[in-house]
Amino acid sequence: MGKLITETLIPLNIAVLTVSDTRTEETDTSGQSLVQRLTDHGHLLADKKIVIDDIYIIRAAVSAWIADTTTHAILITGGTGFTARDSTPEAIKPILDKTVEGFGELFRQLSFEQIGTSTIQSRALAGLSNGTILFCMPGSTNACKTAWDSIICNQLDSRQGPCNFVPQLKNINMLSCISRE
Repeated sequence: MGKLITETLIPLNIAVLTVSDTRTEETDTSGQSLVQRLTDHGHLLADKKIVIDDIYIIRAAVSAWIADTTTHAILITGGTGFTARDSTPEAIKPILDKTVEGFGELFRQLSFEQIGTSTIQSRALAGLSNGTILFCMPGSTNACKTAWDSIICNQLDSRQGPCNFVPQLKNINMLSCISRE
């Protein structure tokens, strides 16, 4: 069976959400790192927000992007730990149509090499909702770098084979994908 890939990158519209009770635009190094990485790769920043760690505020921000016909992906940093205020997984899981189990598993495997057994405290997750891919990762800048550089970047690259998430996203012109053996 052929692989759905393209000769050139299909630039995606990607939103970045930082979940934090303390970060500001000036101190949001994780969100800034994700914005820099996605734009350096050739994607477009659809929007960027910082919200407090509250299930309903997180869900409202993400739901608006999921409903937007032009947002293809959402990168969420923060709120994935085990403190009383960490509620990103609880906010996101109910609005996912499908989960991407392998993201959290692979992220924790890669993180183990960097931070050891502390990685078990990461509740990193990913999934699809209304043709939008969501990636939830810890709030540390290093964790965001690991997630983007080692996993997300390739999965949002239409040139990546044998497969990537781009053909699964809403309003992607499948005619621009070519089949290769």
